[in-house]
Amino acid sequence: MTEIYADLLNKVWENKPLVHHITNYVTVTDCANITLAVGASPVMADAIDEAADIAAISQAVVLNMGTLNERTIPSMIAAGKSANAKNIPVIFDPVGAGASKLRNDTAVNLTSQLKLSVIRGNISEIRFVAGLASETKGVDASSRDLADAKSAIEVAKELARKLGCIVVISGEIDTVSDGYKTLYIENGHPMLGKLTGTGCMCSSLIGSFCGAAPEEPFAAAVAAMICMGVAGELAFESAGRYGNGSYHAALHDAVSRMNSETLSKMARFYEA
Repeated sequence: MTEIYADLLNKVWENKPLVHHITNYVTVTDCANITLAVGASPVMADAIDEAADIAAISQAVVLNMGTLNERTIPSMIAAGKSANAKNIPVIFDPVGAGASKLRNDTAVNLTSQLKLSVIRGNISEIRFVAGLASETKGVDASSRDLADAKSAIEVAKELARKLGCIVVISGEIDTVSDGYKTLYIENGHPMLGKLTGTGCMCSSLIGSFCGAAPEEPFAAAVAAMICMGVAGELAFESAGRYGNGSYHAALHDAVSRMNSETLSKMARFYEA
């Protein structure tokens, strides 16, 4: 079964999909570089005058609420609708959903106005998008929601069925569901949680894999999360002892050097 996800990595390198991001300025460079590292091509165009046009020529669109503002919200909607018109995958990262009225309203608007292929967030963000009680710690999952992470499968399934998309809940164990089939991914390392932007990078990787295989969003999301998790493990082996800065660079190195053999050999997942 791992061959399916390993083959998708090869597909990204072969197709080099253009991935349009409207993302946040804290992690925009990491998102661009991780997209390049996995073999795709990033473009960051958040001006309303071009967001729809760029989306229309891309193979995937990633919408990220990390540093949300009134200027980029219309651009996200325009880019998403443009992508929908051409059946281009749209990946939504509801960063900080549940933390403020602006984020909450935007998450509701985007999920109601756009056809999404994949939603990826932490358990608190996904609980909010699903219409369930949630708490956030800024843009991080709350300890109470994390303590109730056993319910992640039910939340993911319910939201996936409601919106007709793939739902990814990232955490110590990642959950990926289409509402009927659900996989748990065990790859990763705790040090990933000490870097800002690793969630954003996951969404960029999902966009890269979806851009290469738009007809397989579930497999693309799984492959992307395995890729990030394996890279996190390899980065710790090579540079974790040196600290966050070295680990950050090693993470990008690990993704850029990822191949189908390594991904297939190190992947650890099981069906719920």
